[in-house]
Amino acid sequence: MALTDLTAEQLAELKSEIQAEYDQLKSRNLALNLTRGKPSSEQLDICTGLLSLPGEDYFDKDGTDCRNYGNLVGLESIREIWAEVLGVDPNNLIAADSSSLNIMFDLISWAYIWGTNDSERPWKDEEKVKWICPVPGYDRHFTITEHFGFETITVPMTPTGPDMDQVAELVKDPLVKGMWVVPMFGNPTGITVDEETIDRLATMETAAPDFRIVWDNAYAVHTLTDEFPPIVDVVSKGGNRFWAMSSTSKITQAGAGVAFFNSSDENLTWYNKHAFVRGIGPNKINQLAHAQFFGDAEGVRAIMRKHAASLAPKFTKVLDILEERLGKYGVAEWTKPTGGYFISMDVVPGTAQRVIELAKDAGIILTAAGSTFPHKQDPEDKNIRLAPSLPPVEELELAMDGVATCVLLAALEK
Repeated sequence: MALTDLTAEQLAELKSEIQAEYDQLKSRNLALNLTRGKPSSEQLDICTGLLSLPGEDYFDKDGTDCRNYGNLVGLESIREIWAEVLGVDPNNLIAADSSSLNIMFDLISWAYIWGTNDSERPWKDEEKVKWICPVPGYDRHFTITEHFGFETITVPMTPTGPDMDQVAELVKDPLVKGMWVVPMFGNPTGITVDEETIDRLATMETAAPDFRIVWDNAYAVHTLTDEFPPIVDVVSKGGNRFWAMSSTSKITQAGAGVAFFNSSDENLTWYNKHAFVRGIGPNKINQLAHAQFFGDAEGVRAIMRKHAASLAPKFTKVLDILEERLGKYGVAEWTKPTGGYFISMDVVPGTAQRVIELAKDAGIILTAAGSTFPHKQDPEDKNIRLAPSLPPVEELELAMDGVATCVLLAALEK
């Protein structure tokens, strides 16, 4: 029965019961952490064999000696494998060092200082730069655009992607220079942008000739099932509009994988002009090791099935606890993702910060309230990002049961 259907007497009785549960929870002196989507030790063990590669086999298929300088665009072997994974032209794909976030920061930095290949002037010389931020979204994306002083404009995520009616209206402003999108199994909603929305993003008229979509495909192959959804080649649809990123960070070794940048010929020429000044080339030894370890695109998918086998039971556990503990009370709604690393939960408006405070006092650390919004300002104070991947299932069960208690208590206090 929903809380709104209970009498005052029933509410008081339930609050007393939940308060007692919470007091008992605090007495256990827990130390549990659900803040970030890190792979577990079990997942990291999946690719331990990578650490022994490439050994003394240090030549790429085209004869490149990977021990030496050079090759700004990355090794042919890893680009071919990853292009097959993404379904894109390998000639429009750069293999870089480990961090796709670094590439995003570079792109924004260089556009700000010098302008893009389509810019009339550097972005720093504009009256103002505005940026579209679908919410709830990824905190580190927002931090980049905040760092440069951009005005961030939020649009809601729908089950098919960003609210395109709002986006289409916003891009009529020439000061709106771009937007963030996590297109597949998005952070934190788990939503995959559908092809109709992609087509609208690719073809919509924008007042800014240098409008860019940072297409952060971080979870392109991160399914929780045996199914791998099709990956749309947005560069072939949208030309210069898309800056598309992906990486192996949550496939092989977190922070020690290979990042990729996929874009148009013109965009890559512009990118390489600046990248050549910044450095001589990426870590080719690491790229070769990954190419040898994967073998081909099916090798990547085989690894991801192992990740899914590790992750799926954790997501199931979280969803089961949320339904069992909260479903009947109407105090929260949550996503049921089929991929990615997160579950997005909306609690009673005005209580997310209180839920997180209660959890912290009970030894359960959650992502800070507002983190899924620019400037950490959730206008309704209701969204909480849950990251089930790191803890063992037993700890996860304990933590989520505690979180459910905190959600109920905060709602009853309200």
